[in-house]
Amino acid sequence: MKTKLEIAKNWLPRYTGTQLNEFGDYLLLTNFHNYVTKFADEFSCDVKGIGRPMQTATNSRGLTIINFGIGSANAATVMDLLVAIKPKGVLFLGKCGGLKSSTEIGHFILPIAAIRGEGTSDDYMPKEVPALPSFKLHKFVSDKIIAHNHEYRTGVIYTTNRRVWEWDEDFKKYLKKLYTIGIDMETATLFIVGLVNQIPRGALLLVSDLPMVPEGVKTEESDKKVTEKFSDLHLKIGIEAMTEIGKEGEQIKHFKY
Repeated sequence: MKTKLEIAKNWLPRYTGTQLNEFGDYLLLTNFHNYVTKFADEFSCDVKGIGRPMQTATNSRGLTIINFGIGSANAATVMDLLVAIKPKGVLFLGKCGGLKSSTEIGHFILPIAAIRGEGTSDDYMPKEVPALPSFKLHKFVSDKIIAHNHEYRTGVIYTTNRRVWEWDEDFKKYLKKLYTIGIDMETATLFIVGLVNQIPRGALLLVSDLPMVPEGVKTEESDKKVTEKFSDLHLKIGIEAMTEIGKEGEQIKHFKY
């Protein structure tokens, strides 16, 4: 195997237990196994890849959901492997920490950009290249959020490799200087590797905690409450948006100059 495409075509089934012709044209990416099982239950389809690094489920409408795991390294891996199937659109359904007082638990964030604090994306593009979504895809998602009468925000996400930083006052002061609306571990990587691989991409993030204050740091109990209250809507909006794009056959890829 000498080319990236040859490797991806071999590795994507190995990582997911799913053959290339079993993937849909449109994809939902997530960090959560329960999103995959909820999806499979709703559409009466099988979950594949149990016991492998990634799990998938695909419905009869040509929509696939993939649980790729946590962190920027895994985000880069899945976006590289997806060159094997050349998806028409990818939407990340993730959680993030809210960094502004105007952002509350349960709000959704549609990032207009992401700051590349994770380092992984530096292997793909120079630091000066901004991490951006495909904005036409975000329009579909925005319309669905509004249709459900739910609050959402737009702004810049800071993506980091640090998993435990909530105690670090110097790092929190740094985040305040950046005027970012939220923090996560995957969005910037997904946007940059999507750009490199010419994959239309977006992200719908659920605010799950408020880590800038001690009482807002995520716990097992608080995360369970957020999941119970908001995860069904999070997944539903993602399914509706990507299904509608597929029905309308919209071209959401950026123009090439």
